[in-house]
Amino acid sequence: MLTENNPGSFTPAEHGLSYLIEYDGKRILFDTGQSDLHMRNAKKMDISLDIIDAVVLSHGHFDHGNGLVYHKGHTLVCHPGCFVRRYRKSDHTYIGLQNTMVELSGIFDLITTSRPYKISDKFFFLGEIPRESEFESRSTSFILEDGTPDYVMDDSALAMVLTEGLFVVTGCGHSGIINTLEHAKKVTGTNDLFGIMGGFHLKEDNQQTKETIRYLEDNKIKHVFPSHCTELPALTAFYVSFGIQQIKTGDVLEF
Repeated sequence: MLTENNPGSFTPAEHGLSYLIEYDGKRILFDTGQSDLHMRNAKKMDISLDIIDAVVLSHGHFDHGNGLVYHKGHTLVCHPGCFVRRYRKSDHTYIGLQNTMVELSGIFDLITTSRPYKISDKFFFLGEIPRESEFESRSTSFILEDGTPDYVMDDSALAMVLTEGLFVVTGCGHSGIINTLEHAKKVTGTNDLFGIMGGFHLKEDNQQTKETIRYLEDNKIKHVFPSHCTELPALTAFYVSFGIQQIKTGDVLEF
């Protein structure tokens, strides 16, 4: 974990997310946080970011993509909707990316797609995630530049097909965790779920949180790591059900 909301013993934190994921012969930088902190933490962890196969952006929010400008010469994979101008509804604070598509095209080999993108035979960018559950992504605290609701339709995730089943990594989970996992099953053709980690965008111990926990239990998912934008009431509910551990910047997970 190069950037997470919670600091490690020797790795400082910021509100943001950046993971380096190595699987199926690929090294993928998933999100970049909101600054160069992910690079400074990588150096402290003795991790080189010079050789990576691609940068994948989960969605176009500042705390996931403003660190992009510290990289160049790599492939960047993201949904084309990542570059819209977006704001908080409450105070009209700008929360989109600081750089435009044109600017980032100048430093990356840019691949924008709303469809799933195959990174390798067992590694997938999920593209646009259908919003099919009855209780996920039904309200939003964000608006677009014209004042219409912003449901962050560019929100995506990564799916890895492991021997034990699917392991999915989310950035913020604006699409909903159940929607994301169901889409990952369809994209990969794999129905068994092994793990889920990243931002779940759950704030309360409410219906959505309870239904998400029930879904994960029904699917007998073994590894559950909510982090980043998952707040304490929801985290508490996940702890009761799964005995989760707190994810911190500098953590290394191996499966």
